[in-house]
Amino acid sequence: MDGAPDFVDWDLAAATGTRLVRPGPQIPAAQARAAVEQLRAFAVEARGHVRAYTGLDAPSADAPVAVVDRQTWVRSNAAGLRHMFEPLAKALPVAGVPAPLRAAGSRITGLEAGAGLAFLAGKVLGQYEMFPPGGPDGGRPGRLLLVAPNIVQVETELGVDPADFRLWVCIHEETHRVQFGAVPWLRDHIVAQVAAMVASAGGLAGLSGSGGVADATERGRALVSAVSAALRGQPGPSLAEAIQSPEQKAVMEEVTAVMSLLEGHADVVMDGVGPGVIGSVEQIRQRFQQRREEPSRVEAAMRRLLGLDAKLRQYRDGARFVRGVVDQVGMGGFNRVWESAQTLPRSTELTDPTAWVARVSELPPPPARA
Repeated sequence: MDGAPDFVDWDLAAATGTRLVRPGPQIPAAQARAAVEQLRAFAVEARGHVRAYTGLDAPSADAPVAVVDRQTWVRSNAAGLRHMFEPLAKALPVAGVPAPLRAAGSRITGLEAGAGLAFLAGKVLGQYEMFPPGGPDGGRPGRLLLVAPNIVQVETELGVDPADFRLWVCIHEETHRVQFGAVPWLRDHIVAQVAAMVASAGGLAGLSGSGGVADATERGRALVSAVSAALRGQPGPSLAEAIQSPEQKAVMEEVTAVMSLLEGHADVVMDGVGPGVIGSVEQIRQRFQQRREEPSRVEAAMRRLLGLDAKLRQYRDGARFVRGVVDQVGMGGFNRVWESAQTLPRSTELTDPTAWVARVSELPPPPARA
C-alpha cells in the first residue's frame, strides 16, 4: 500500500486488548504451575484418543502446544489476524481516500479490534492457531493454544473434576489440530473464502463513488439498530452482519458452513472419546451446555454484537450434521468430507445430512495414494 496505514492498526489492537483484558482467577503459584503442566500432558495424551476415534492422522512432531495467559492470547491473535489480512489490505483500493482519513480509520478499527480481543480473551478455552507468530509462511507450523486461566475459571464455576475437564478441553482442541494437520488444503481454502468475502466489499474507495454515501448511511443505520437490539435483549444481526453487503453475506454462508463442520466435528469427538477416558463426561457436558445457554444479560448482548451467537449455532448445527452423517455411513464414510472443497458440506446441507451423503456418494473417489 506504498507506506499507507493498514486498514486495522494491529499494534494498537494488541496494546488495547492487553490493557483492557480482565485478570484471570487468583490462585496460588504452585497450583497454577501444576495446571499448566497437566494441560501440556493432556494435550499430548489427547493425540492418541483423537486419532483412534476419527481415523485421521496428523504429524505431531512439528505440533507445538502453548499454554498461555489472556494477554498472550490477545497478542498472538492480533499477530495472526495481521498475517491473515495483510495481503487483503494491500489489495484494497485506496484511490481518492486521503491519508489522514485512512490513518484515522485504521486507529478506530484497531481500537474496536482490541476491545473485541479483550472480551474474547476471557472466554476462549483454547484454539488451533493457523497463523502463529512466525507462522507457516515463516517456517513454523500451526500450534495449539490452551488458555490456562480460562480453563481453571470455568472448571471452578462448573464445579467439575479439574483433571477430567482439562482432558475434555484438550480433546476438542486437538481435534482442530488434526483437522488442519491431516487436511493440508483446508487452511488455504478458508483463507481464500475470507479473501472473497473482503473483496466483495468493494474496497475503501467504494464510499467515494456514486451511491457510496447512501450505502454507507444505510449500513450505519443497520449498525445502530444491531447495537440497540442487542442491548435490549431483542433478536437481530451481529455487528458484522449489520454492515455486510449481499455479496458478503452469500460468501459468509459458505464460511459458516465450514466453521460449523469444524466445530461440530470437534464437539462430537470430545463427547465420543469422553466416556472411555473421562469418568464425569456426562456431568461436564450437561453443566457446560447449560452455561452456554444461560448467559447474563450483558454477556448475551456482547455475544450478539461479536457474532458469538452464530458461533454457538455452529457447534449445534455442525454436531447435528456430523452425527447424522456418521449414523448413515459411519466415520469412514463421513471422512470423505476431508477429500476436497467439493466434499465440504454446503450451507443447505448442514441441516440435511442425507443430502450431503447422496451428493458425495455420486462423486468419484479420490485417487489411491502411491
